[in-house]
Amino acid sequence: MFELMPYAGLGSLSKLRREMDDLWSRFFDVQASPGLRTELPAFVPVVNVKETDQALEVTAEVPGLKPEEIQVELSGDILSLRGEKKEEREETKGDYHLVERRFGSFARSFRLPVEVDRDQLSAKHKDGVITITLPKAKKATATTIKVEAA
Repeated sequence: MFELMPYAGLGSLSKLRREMDDLWSRFFDVQASPGLRTELPAFVPVVNVKETDQALEVTAEVPGLKPEEIQVELSGDILSLRGEKKEEREETKGDYHLVERRFGSFARSFRLPVEVDRDQLSAKHKDGVITITLPKAKKATATTIKVEAA
């Protein structure tokens, strides 16, 4: 009734572990689970920060957004970009009707590595790219104070 089986070591246990790891990775994989995709931001702009001798230049890709839909704010040394994307596409062709809606808000914040001149800040929007120019503040120079006898 009972047969002796060769000892397989921990092979079957490690196989079970691999299968459980695979199950959990598929469960939490957003690409494989379209139902979980709605919990993630619908749109996060790609941002580049470039530093030159005179300024910091921040570029953000915001396709489909109008300038009035983007808020840029500098508070202390934190630069924040916020906006909301609302996109609706409807297409009727032949025997099918397609309606797609994508929407979502985004917020990106960056700590500036240098002090900037707040009177010279600018932001421009062109072809789906916003460019924010933050000129560096002039460095304070040391002032010598002459000591006089009293």
